[in-house]
Amino acid sequence: MWYKTKASEILGIQYPILQGPFGGNLSSVELVATVSNLGGLGGYGAYTLSPQEIIDADRQIRDATNKPYNINLWVSDSDTDIIADEQYESTRTLFQPYFDELGIALPEKPGPFQTRFENQMEVILDIRPQVFSFMFGVPSADVLEQCRRLKIVTIGTATTLDEAIFLENEGVDMVIASGFEAGGHRTSFLAPAESSLTGTFVLLQLIKEKVKIPVIAAGGIANGKGIAAAMTLGADAAQIGTAFLATDESNALPVHRQMLFSDAARYTTLSRAYTGRLGRGITSRIARDTVHREADILPFPLQSTFMSPLRKAAIAQEKWDMIFFWGGQIAPLLKHTKARELMESLIEETSAYLRG
Repeated sequence: MWYKTKASEILGIQYPILQGPFGGNLSSVELVATVSNLGGLGGYGAYTLSPQEIIDADRQIRDATNKPYNINLWVSDSDTDIIADEQYESTRTLFQPYFDELGIALPEKPGPFQTRFENQMEVILDIRPQVFSFMFGVPSADVLEQCRRLKIVTIGTATTLDEAIFLENEGVDMVIASGFEAGGHRTSFLAPAESSLTGTFVLLQLIKEKVKIPVIAAGGIANGKGIAAAMTLGADAAQIGTAFLATDESNALPVHRQMLFSDAARYTTLSRAYTGRLGRGITSRIARDTVHREADILPFPLQSTFMSPLRKAAIAQEKWDMIFFWGGQIAPLLKHTKARELMESLIEETSAYLRG
């Protein structure tokens, strides 16, 4: 059967279908449990959470499902710890018109950011989820060894062939081939994200030629036809983000989910304007206006801190064209608003295509 792959065997799941783990408070216990209970692998993005919040979320997931699930962290959660006054003034000048339009004051220069990854990682090793995935790098050899000892399956994310080879050499159990079609952040860590823009199906084939560990295709997949295509090209599993983000069970705002089903979703772009790291979302006015202005954008996560009051004000005033709604290029093909219906459709369609 098509669903009996090396990935499904290692993960202990029935179907090699992974729900993308959304960061930034977009994940939900209900969505994770729904996917896992139906035989896939639910994913919870925890990079913004405190150690105690991760413990609380994990407890809720365990209460909702007895099946395997994935908790995701960012290995590198900061690109800098301090910025110069001159850099901040450039950012203020660039974004002043948008703050003025919303009638709110510009924020003060963001203070230094303290990384949380090490403390978060301690919690992962304590709670022992069946699967731990990560992006923007790879944990230390000691951490990976502890995961192996505790029988925690590790999954790293690659946007290039070099990154996939690097992850395998470090001892990661599986690798996600993340194509540039995908919504959300580009998780590059060996080269700038702007130079790591290979499409999913090309990247998948390149990685399959060079690595021996199971490969999970991600980006531009939202239905059974996409899963079947990925598996035909050698994928051991498929990870689906935007289609699950658009379901009622995700923690995305209702307007975010509506936008993913709207005509606006036909137009996505990669931008650093909202967080300081390159990510794909539905094209906004700010994303268009700030193209080629990367030098005037603060590093991650200080740009996120700077833009937070603007986002809150834009939501309150329903200025949707000023908000960057995360989403991938596949959004115009979305059909399902319920996670159960989506999951069942993915299984049925994949079975039909691969049977035929």
